[in-house]
Amino acid sequence: MQMTRPGRYGFDAARLARIDAFVKERYLDSGKLPHAQLLIARDGEIAHFSHQGAARQGGAPVDEGTLFRIASMTKPITSLAFMMLVEEARVALDTPVHHVLPELKGLGVYAGGGAGVPFATKPTAEPMRMVDLLRHTSGLTYSFQNRTNVDAAYRQSKMETWHGNLTLDEFVAALGKLPLEFSPGAEWNYSVSTDVLGAVVERVSGMKLDRFFEERIFAPLGMVDTFFLVPADKIDRLADCWALDDSGKRVLYDRGDASAWSRFPKLVSGGGGLVSTALDYHRFCSFCLNGGVLDGVRLVSPKTIELMTMNHLPGGSDLATMSRSLFSEATNAGTGFGLGFAVTTDVARTLVPGSAGEYYWGGMFSTAFFVDPVERIHLVFMTQFTPSMRYPIRRELKTLIYSALT
Repeated sequence: MQMTRPGRYGFDAARLARIDAFVKERYLDSGKLPHAQLLIARDGEIAHFSHQGAARQGGAPVDEGTLFRIASMTKPITSLAFMMLVEEARVALDTPVHHVLPELKGLGVYAGGGAGVPFATKPTAEPMRMVDLLRHTSGLTYSFQNRTNVDAAYRQSKMETWHGNLTLDEFVAALGKLPLEFSPGAEWNYSVSTDVLGAVVERVSGMKLDRFFEERIFAPLGMVDTFFLVPADKIDRLADCWALDDSGKRVLYDRGDASAWSRFPKLVSGGGGLVSTALDYHRFCSFCLNGGVLDGVRLVSPKTIELMTMNHLPGGSDLATMSRSLFSEATNAGTGFGLGFAVTTDVARTLVPGSAGEYYWGGMFSTAFFVDPVERIHLVFMTQFTPSMRYPIRRELKTLIYSALT
């Protein structure tokens, strides 16, 4: 790892330093977050990399080797895997999903039932296509949305439990027995779409998802600390993860030394199962910013990255218009959605400094990243606390980072 002088890449050093002071005072000293790590880069070179707090209770401080559960920051990587197969002309964005996953053929839209009453459905106006999985317009949902009889059925089946009784193929088969919330392409809803996309990658490539990631993405990009299963010789680096209980008290969710991530999951989740480090995800962001190449290794063309980071919502719409989701890792105003990323379409409507065309996402344990292709900046933020939308730290960090530009 090499860090640059902040001024060399257009940052005010004192203003960058005040970000750490803000995080310490607002979030660590107050007990809101257990620890924090912040990496800021420009043109792929690290301008600022700070670590605060202990990785584990009474343990060593967070450092550059600390491992974090990145949850939905897995989604852009799964999306990249799919687009690599698109480049090989083995599948296309407009391919109906049931052509690859026949278990999903004939899915209907919810028209009644649930809570012990058989579901009634109506036909979809259009088939679910691969692009719907990438942009979350598939009609699928998440069990934690707590909004409809459909997501209640997801909860009842416990189909999303990674260490439960379903493999990825069995998970897809279970989805094929439940209705969609809406006709594909008609609305936006944060969902298990990217988990289904992981199954598509497996079927099209003929490789298990973890093997595809390791052989075709992580090894070529030098992401040596990103995996679904933390190896035994690295488990001492995995941070503790925290959550809020019903009383609002912070409690231990997953101990680093006895973590669920020390066991290989039965359901390999392309939507949220990875563990990584800030430095590894920095390499992924640099790869995206460079147009699909890193250190001379090209995985996709610049045009593919360009396509992935455009707004693909129908008619150029935005989440404020199309979203029916009660939860998302993005705010709706001024935001579109690409092929695996939220995309800023109207900076003024976000009410936060930034650039049109920046893309980003986060995870349920409050990790986050963004890439700004205009200013050539990217951020990786790591901590381990759920729920991720409890505090506005991502918006605050973004404001502070842009305020440090000179």
